[in-house]
Order: sequence, then structure tokens, then C-alpha cells
Amino acid sequence: MTRWITSPVQRLAETAYVRSAMEEQADLSAFKQRPTPRIIAGVSAIGFSYLIGWPAVTALGILAVKFHNHWIATIGGPLTYGLSHLVFMLGMYLAGAEYTMIFFRWLTRLTMEKLLS
Repeated sequence: MTRWITSPVQRLAETAYVRSAMEEQADLSAFKQRPTPRIIAGVSAIGFSYLIGWPAVTALGILAVKFHNHWIATIGGPLTYGLSHLVFMLGMYLAGAEYTMIFFRWLTRLTMEKLLS
């Protein structure tokens, strides 16, 4: 019955993930280590995917208007955006989830400390 009386923030603070992040004082010290070549390649692929994403689709739209040929944007836009999505997924695979989990644990601890104070 008391579970319904507690606030959502308090219930969230009781979860194992939040408790462990707060007890272990999750921080970003892992980012001080030199990244591996695989992580560098992954982050570079993610950055490259942004370059071939919307900017390339926009450029194809501009070219379609300039050349009065809607097929440039109709065919090229989805293909280019799909390619950028595949490159992004490759980057996420190469970079791995390790740094993402470190960042989210730190963010969770920081957010919960602010909410509970």
C-alpha cells in the first residue's frame, strides 16, 4: 500500500540500476583512457553518416529543382538516407555500447541526485 504513496522519483530511485549508479558514484573517468582504433572508427563512421544523411538528401533536392527532374530526389533521397542509416549502424556496432552505458549511468546518477535533493 505504501508503494502507491511514494512519488515516482522515489520509486525510480529504488530500482537496482539507479541504486547501483548512485552507490558506485558512476562517473566519466573511463573517457580519460585512450580510445581503441575500433572505437575511433565507429565514432568516425557515425560522424560520416550525418554528413551523408540529411545534407546529402537536401543537396539532391536542390539538384532536382535545378535540373527540373524530380526523380533525382525521389530515388536518390531515400537511397542516400538509407545508406547513411547503414553507415550509422556500422558505427554503432564498431563503437560498441560500453561508452554509452558509462555515460547513461553517470547521467542517471546526476539526474537522480538533482531530483532527490
